[in-house]
Amino acid sequence: MDLLRKLLLLSLLVMSSSPLAAEPRVIIDQSPISLSEFSMGYFVDLSQSLSYEEVTALPFTTTGSKTTLGTSARVTWFKVILDNASGLEQRLFVHLPHAYHVRSIDFYQERDGQLVDQQVLDLEQVGDNQLMYNGTAVYPLTLPAAQSTTLYLRSHVYSHQWFAVQILDEQASRRALISISSDIALMVGMLLALVVYNGLLYFATSKKENIFYSFYLISGLVWIALSYGLVASFFDVYGSDVFQLNISLITMPIFLLLFMMTVFETRRFYPTEHRFLQGLLLLLCGTLVWGFFDISAALKPASSLAALMMIVTFSVSISLYRKGNPLVKYFLVGHSFFVVFNGIAVLFYKGIIAPTYLNSHGVGIGIVLEALTLAFIISHRIKILEDIRASQEELKKQAATDPLTRLYNRRFFFSEADYLLELAKNKGTPLAVLVIDIDHFKHVNDQYGHSCGDQVIVNIAQTLKKHSRTHDLVARFGGEEFVVLLPEADLQEASQCAERIRASVQALEVPVNTHDMVRCTVSIGIAEIMLGNDSVEAALKRADKALYHAKHSGRNQLCIETPEQADAQPG
Repeated sequence: MDLLRKLLLLSLLVMSSSPLAAEPRVIIDQSPISLSEFSMGYFVDLSQSLSYEEVTALPFTTTGSKTTLGTSARVTWFKVILDNASGLEQRLFVHLPHAYHVRSIDFYQERDGQLVDQQVLDLEQVGDNQLMYNGTAVYPLTLPAAQSTTLYLRSHVYSHQWFAVQILDEQASRRALISISSDIALMVGMLLALVVYNGLLYFATSKKENIFYSFYLISGLVWIALSYGLVASFFDVYGSDVFQLNISLITMPIFLLLFMMTVFETRRFYPTEHRFLQGLLLLLCGTLVWGFFDISAALKPASSLAALMMIVTFSVSISLYRKGNPLVKYFLVGHSFFVVFNGIAVLFYKGIIAPTYLNSHGVGIGIVLEALTLAFIISHRIKILEDIRASQEELKKQAATDPLTRLYNRRFFFSEADYLLELAKNKGTPLAVLVIDIDHFKHVNDQYGHSCGDQVIVNIAQTLKKHSRTHDLVARFGGEEFVVLLPEADLQEASQCAERIRASVQALEVPVNTHDMVRCTVSIGIAEIMLGNDSVEAALKRADKALYHAKHSGRNQLCIETPEQADAQPG
């Protein structure tokens, strides 16, 4: 028997060395047989119309039993040559564990140049087809002793061609079919747990980012369950209707972008980064609409779109980190996992790198790791964000306010005034400004001292706050000068407000000691900001001129300056 086996192997080696048989061959020797790593040939049918007879005459390129060919190989033929060197008839089973994601698979069994069997597995019409079992295509074949059998496999996919072949004996086939993808089930289970947990957080906080994060998780778990065969294994469903669920690959980054925009408040604080995210979001939404009509075509550029998405989101995260956002450092950790593992997966799906467990499962691993990190952010966000916001608000308040009066300072006034001017332009509402100066304030400091002068300034500041509206912008420009910006107020309303302030200050009494009281008056210049091409600075200059007129007309009064008056005055 040993001599016979050696002769068979020698004859097969001789056959393999001839020019006509220089293709990779699989030697079937003794049991048990469980082959998942071997060489085979492939041919990409770009026309998608070649017949079995036409393909057998064409040259095949050598590849491994696990291969990925990208989106341009929608129809690919695979060729496996099996040499039975065992001296016994072998009953084997060819497994295609990723068959759940294809449109159809055709099996052609050839021996001695003759077609001995042909089977077609159309996943649009699986029905009771015995070749399909829980997402795995199983093709049985019998190898006669000391003979070669060639198996041709025609794989027609919806989008990406990633393929794997296993050759197993009966025992190994049974074990493979009853095994459970515990790793995929664990991924999906973790994401489901996060969805429930995040739902509870939403009911506690009512934050929009919780909603976007939940939809991100749901999209991720649907895609993982679908792409790694869990849907097929549990529900035994296939075809284009199920393939449509791959739309989750597009909705997932959409909800991640919405989460970023909301949790980092990019629209309010980071307009440049917000525009980049908006542009990417618009592109993804366009792809989503495309996917509803033709999911196969929409998924063709999915790898490139995923690469663009990773570049933009990572760049935006880096930018936010450099600008001091307190939460983005946690996001960067999780998103780094997502970028690294999805980058590997993109190379895999494009057929650039060889199939390995890490490469083929990169998207799932990246989603789960990022989801866990985002869950950490959200679970601690309430306390952390409130603490950070409290400290930031205090720092902003100190930087934006005058330490003596607690009114806004000149720097904050101009930044906020520009925003209010743009708002007024958009709404078409009037905007006016008051410039207020304390009359004879130097006399107060000289007679009663600077401490008393400070008390006068504080009391006048309180009067300004009291007699201005809640949405008015009140600021101290320095010394005894104050400015009030009045949104939605024309010259008449601004004059009424100025008169209230002037009268209230005139009636104000500031105690110096138990016997003396200090009384002061103010002069006020008024100007309306013209929404056409006017600026806050130009209006302030006109209000300053009006203040100058009020001072030189006897003080304790208000004066209005219009653009026409300013233009009429000699330069």
